[in-house]
Amino acid sequence: MEKTVTDGPEHRVGDILRVTCPWTPAKVARVAGRYAFIVWPWAEIDPDSRYRWDGQVAMPTDPDSLEWWQGVFHTEPKPWELSAGDTCLVGVPETLIRVLDIESHDPPADRGRLPRPRTTLVVAHVDQPDGTWAEEEGQGFVIDPHASEPLTFELISRAGP
Repeated sequence: MEKTVTDGPEHRVGDILRVTCPWTPAKVARVAGRYAFIVWPWAEIDPDSRYRWDGQVAMPTDPDSLEWWQGVFHTEPKPWELSAGDTCLVGVPETLIRVLDIESHDPPADRGRLPRPRTTLVVAHVDQPDGTWAEEEGQGFVIDPHASEPLTFELISRAGP
């Protein structure tokens, strides 16, 4: 049976999407280990969550890391150029992704922030640095098409009928 997103824009496994998010000012809370911690400008902490999310998102500071290549959110300047207290821009430059899977959450998933997702997409970049490793190894990353971030999705191509 073909999976589709039913509580918003319809996406299907195999779809190629263009995703973007406008660049938004954010503050660097700290840089520690292999991460720059950004105060997420769209954050809303879930007061009823069993998790204690602090309103920050970790951005990898290694430009060669798998984590850096898998994500779509980026900063300007790059995370490896940031220091605690800096102001940066965070957003999604125009990126092509392929939908690998669609996950439904009933009840909505508790991730520490609002809104709690009912549906998430497992996606991978169309131009993965190592070719098709994402599909072959079950890699990819999760994106909530109904998150508080102002993401825009544009259908580029759809396989099959």
